[in-house]
Amino acid sequence: MKRYMTLLLVLLLVITACGKDATSEDASQQDSAPVSDETQAADNSTDAEGDVIKVAFIGNTTGDYQQYGIPVRNSMALWFDQLNADGGINGKKVELLEYDDKADGIEAINSYNLAKEDGATAILGSVMTGPTIALADSTFEDNIPQMTASATAAGVTLIDPEAETPEVRANVFRSCFTDPYQGEKMAMYAKEKLGAQKVAVLFENGSDYSEGVKDKFIATAEANGMEVVASESFSTGDKDFRAQMTKITAAEPDAILLPIYYGEAGLAITAARGAGFTGVLMGCDGWGSVKDYADAKDLEGSVYCSGYAPGTEATKPFEEAYKKAYASDVPNMFAPLGYDAAMLMTEGLKAAEAAGLTPNTPEYYQAVIDGIKALKDVKGITGSYQFDDQNNPIKEAAIIELKDGQEVFKEMY
Repeated sequence: MKRYMTLLLVLLLVITACGKDATSEDASQQDSAPVSDETQAADNSTDAEGDVIKVAFIGNTTGDYQQYGIPVRNSMALWFDQLNADGGINGKKVELLEYDDKADGIEAINSYNLAKEDGATAILGSVMTGPTIALADSTFEDNIPQMTASATAAGVTLIDPEAETPEVRANVFRSCFTDPYQGEKMAMYAKEKLGAQKVAVLFENGSDYSEGVKDKFIATAEANGMEVVASESFSTGDKDFRAQMTKITAAEPDAILLPIYYGEAGLAITAARGAGFTGVLMGCDGWGSVKDYADAKDLEGSVYCSGYAPGTEATKPFEEAYKKAYASDVPNMFAPLGYDAAMLMTEGLKAAEAAGLTPNTPEYYQAVIDGIKALKDVKGITGSYQFDDQNNPIKEAAIIELKDGQEVFKEMY
């Protein structure tokens, strides 16, 4: 009998060992992105379903523009890791579900439908403007709370931005600036700080982001006595901006606004200097990391509007935590904005939990939305937050200057 029992124990040990090996191998293939120690600990958790609040991140972590999506995803994961390590919300852990929308609107909607099936009670995302608007159309129908860290177009929170009294998507918020806000800021900066009398613009035709900034910049400049001497455009995918910059330079502006992303901005800056432009080149939040895409000499003295002032006392703890978790410096402002977006959504979730409501119910959704809307001067990494009547954050902008090949915080404006 002893002999049979011994054989049985050996068999059980073999089966258990095989099961562990298979589980470990599967887990190693699930996600190639770095994860922090807290995330690994959460993955091993055996919390009951009722002790977990599920939140979905939907954004592009592969394909074109993943350099924006990955920092957002990483920072949101970091926030919830820290939150869970401190006890979660009302004793409940927050599980961050992740869906890659590949910067595509249809993929974003498919991801949203999966997130609902998987039990998500709030949505963080998307990252790029197009899929965020597509996502907002769907979440608005269900009145599920949504927060984007990075989609700046007015159409994210407004159903028809061009209408005389546009309808607000009451469930959709953002932690970043809007396109019109940045256009207005940079026009006033050109006038008040740079003393510009003549300005010009190079923008991406058909881009909601680029055209939204450009339109407000031009309107604000003209309303404040500046002359817009040139407005040139390019098509998505273009890499040669010499012709546009030759025309703009010939118009002799004091400053040129480039409301485009850093890759194209680097090429346009090089073209501007090559055409002989010696004035100030200006950008918006898409310029983060532009230092890696043009020569330091060409970049010198350029400025851009950002939602993030790196290296300050307020941001250092986040920067250190990010580097520890992902073995990388904070790559761009999308990371701190992602962290703030997760923080703001958490404040809404806390309000719903405090009311004793059940996740995934209309009452819970509304309590989260009301909780976010009621926030007053809540401090985040990128500033203090409260929301206007169109669910956009009210906060200052950081002006970043290119100096000796580095992006350096200059001032709040």
